[in-house]
Amino acid sequence: MPAFNAVRTLSLTYSKIDAQLRQSVILVDDGSQDGTAALARALGIKHVFSHSQNHGYGANQKTCYREALRLGATIVVMLHPDEQYDARLISTFVDFVAAGTCDIMLGNRIRNRREALAGGMPKYKYFANRLLTLVANVTLGTNLGDFHTGFRVFSREVLEKVDWQRNADDFSFDPALLAKAVYQGFRIGDAPIPCQYPADASSVSCGGSIVYGVKMLWILLRYLLARIGIGREYFL
Repeated sequence: MPAFNAVRTLSLTYSKIDAQLRQSVILVDDGSQDGTAALARALGIKHVFSHSQNHGYGANQKTCYREALRLGATIVVMLHPDEQYDARLISTFVDFVAAGTCDIMLGNRIRNRREALAGGMPKYKYFANRLLTLVANVTLGTNLGDFHTGFRVFSREVLEKVDWQRNADDFSFDPALLAKAVYQGFRIGDAPIPCQYPADASSVSCGGSIVYGVKMLWILLRYLLARIGIGREYFL
């Protein structure tokens, strides 16, 4: 769980994780000022790591994945601790990867517009999500419902072969990882997950979302260029 100022939502998120899986939870606190790391330890989370200052969402994930691989994980679940995603579904998503059906599984929050908006997703986020997900699917040849979800499951092989270490330390880390995985032939699937936007959940600002969108489009352009032999090294 990549965490930043998540003290208001961490307890509820963690409580929904199956008891058998809790001993494997890794939480990385990216310089929070609200006692997130202390709460994580009080909840009994065994593997808690803290950055001395905020390095960014992508940098947080890098620490998460390095520690997960170091501890010997064969399947890695990335779950935002902000209660936007139903942790009770972890085992269901893991089964797709364990069975070899997919190398990566994503939680799709958007089964339809009415449900997404009723779940609290801001309108600008919904329409930006739809547009950017469409562009990503057309560019990458995928058929995903939600390219921007914070609920992701990876096989160990993906995290060992995809060079995510060179991804940016900001939110563009996510689309870069997926684009690199597609380029290398890994299979990505998704399944529905309830859309929840609690009042206490973290959220990227409108300005931040615009910056994210521009960076994502640049990654997709680089993907197209790599397909014709220009800048392939970024995806290998």
